[in-house]
Amino acid sequence: MSIETNYKNLKRTLPSHVTLAAVSKTHPIEPIVELYNLGQRLFAENKVQELLEKHPVLPSAIEWHLIGHLQTNKVKFIVPFIDTIQSVDSEKLLNEINKQAEKIDRKIKVLLQVKIAQEDTKYGLEVNETKELLLKWNSGAFPFVEIEGLMGMASFTADQNQVKGEFQFLKHLYDQLKLYYPFKTLSMGMSSDYALAIDCGATLVRVGSALFGSRD
Repeated sequence: MSIETNYKNLKRTLPSHVTLAAVSKTHPIEPIVELYNLGQRLFAENKVQELLEKHPVLPSAIEWHLIGHLQTNKVKFIVPFIDTIQSVDSEKLLNEINKQAEKIDRKIKVLLQVKIAQEDTKYGLEVNETKELLLKWNSGAFPFVEIEGLMGMASFTADQNQVKGEFQFLKHLYDQLKLYYPFKTLSMGMSSDYALAIDCGATLVRVGSALFGSRD
């Protein structure tokens, strides 16, 4: 199916309160422009290097999100233009984002990535670390950072019950923290499980192959 058909079908199924992040990693400029021309504005990349190559040659109205693991030494390259860093998985990284954002007097939106998968390969904060970071932020630490919510990546498994349990766990934590913090975004779900993520309460889904087709 064409990108246009995929996009229209997907948009038709998304509730009005759910935001679509089009995951453009490994895809060339042309299909990204095609999706942009259809009205999509939020695009997400995994790797800083790829983002730095695409950003200058694509429309400036694109709202870029970084969803992959971010090394502290690469933060300075993306803070001038990034809209949201979804993958904040340590206090060290949050400190660096705040430091680089302060240099250019710009506030950066972030999501705290919580470890919900039962795999050792996934990055993320433990629940107690998440709560500690939020307390510090609320007390005035990281003034150039706006923590807008949580992000999670479910286990890579065919067991939908396990994935559902992981999404429900994150939604419960989100609801708990939202009582005390100005959260707006719960980012969970990808091409294979975004419908389940929406059922479990996601407000943002990260969809790549269901839009662009399979990756190179």
